[in-house]
Amino acid sequence: MHWLDWAAVGAYFLVMLLIGLWSHRRVDDVSDYFTGGGRMPWWLTGISHHMSGYSAAVFVAYAAVAYDYGITVYVWAFLPLALGTGVGAWLFAPRWNRLRERYRVASPLEYLVRRYNLPTQQALAWSGALLKVFDVAAKWASVAVLLKVFTGMSMTHGILLTGVVTLLYCTVGGLWADALTEFGQFVIQGVAALSMMWVVLDRLGGVSGLGTLWHRLPAGHTDPLVGPYTAGFLTAYVVVKLFEYNGGMWNLAQRYMATDSPRSARRSAGLSAALYLVWPAVLLLPAVAAPVLMPHIADPQQTYALMARSYLPVGLVGLTLAGMFSHTMAMASSDANAISAVVTRDILPAVLPGFREVSTARSLRAARVVTVAFITVSMVVAIEADHFGGVLGIIVGMVAAVMGPISIPMLLGLLPAFRRCGPRAALTSWALGLGGYFFVKYGLDGASQTTVVVTPLVTSLVVYAGLGLFLPEPDAEADAVVAAVSGPEPGSGTTAHPVAERA
Repeated sequence: MHWLDWAAVGAYFLVMLLIGLWSHRRVDDVSDYFTGGGRMPWWLTGISHHMSGYSAAVFVAYAAVAYDYGITVYVWAFLPLALGTGVGAWLFAPRWNRLRERYRVASPLEYLVRRYNLPTQQALAWSGALLKVFDVAAKWASVAVLLKVFTGMSMTHGILLTGVVTLLYCTVGGLWADALTEFGQFVIQGVAALSMMWVVLDRLGGVSGLGTLWHRLPAGHTDPLVGPYTAGFLTAYVVVKLFEYNGGMWNLAQRYMATDSPRSARRSAGLSAALYLVWPAVLLLPAVAAPVLMPHIADPQQTYALMARSYLPVGLVGLTLAGMFSHTMAMASSDANAISAVVTRDILPAVLPGFREVSTARSLRAARVVTVAFITVSMVVAIEADHFGGVLGIIVGMVAAVMGPISIPMLLGLLPAFRRCGPRAALTSWALGLGGYFFVKYGLDGASQTTVVVTPLVTSLVVYAGLGLFLPEPDAEADAVVAAVSGPEPGSGTTAHPVAERA
């Protein structure tokens, strides 16, 4: 790359670090560190929610699908995000905010002790934390692929560079640093993506070339569902993303908890849903057009990077690379913050009872240590990502498949319709769902991608709802939690109660 491109990347990293240092002054306790003290404006959390929802995998794994199959990647990968987040704006976002307001929780899993029991909380916490290690590892590997194409940097060095910079700013500043850097990243990504779209349209013959593009694409590239991406796969993916993007991915629940009111949380989710509807189409247009402009790319994962390097002028190449960095750093830093919240608020107090009585300063220090440890472990796993199925294999084959059993008890436990589903339903649905995943993934030869994603999801849903219906576990304390998060609004006289551990 030209020195101007390196200057753009260097300036981006510097701004991220400065925001982290500025945010450090706003963090006085774990509530500030994990939920921004409930003081974030809705538009900031909405953009943060959106930016935290996808990473450089868009420019690597999903760009490869766009190159090989066409517009189906938008239909099955991103429309479900818009739909799921839009539904969640009414169903889940206000409830997460009420949890923070009424029970003073700083972790999305803290309420599970009161709603179910301690074993249920620990099962979801440990399994979810392990899953996020692999999820974030896939994001580091995505950035490393881009760096290798742009600069020739080795995969290992690319992973270490991105991880260390992310570690520095998110460790000191917590959720405020995450949200503010994500807003800056959104602006940078906007300039870079629009520049890329502009040069691609120019290569196609201007705006009018967009109208003729669809007739020049290979056969099947304009089909909404094609290849392994069937209607059954899409249906399962919509349900998975409904749970994942409304709290199953813990960092996204934090965005709703960080707003100042349930109404703001709903507006935040609405903004994120609108962005998911529009912005991925802009990001993926170059990759969809790539078979026409660059028809002989040997490795489709390099599609976006090769187009940027070939078509963009000096300076914009570096800005585009920084924009690609931004998505991964946004998601990874917010995941690290969420994992740190779960470990310090849910796991450590259960493993080390004395940890409940530690001072604010020690608790905050522990949160930062956990953040460092999580990012470090995820970088180690990223270096060996190919052993786990590569970027797309981890994101779709593992994360999407396992997300259902982990998130179903947590999300449905907030809704009045499932208030009779107790610890037995939660733990059984979690265990059998994960068991179903391992059976079809490793016990069946030739199981389709649809089968791998659908089996654990359907198993968990059926078991959770079925046990609640036929073997209900009525509980006054669980009913009180569901009633509290369902309304009325804070300030109406309802008293907040801290989450207490059950026997």
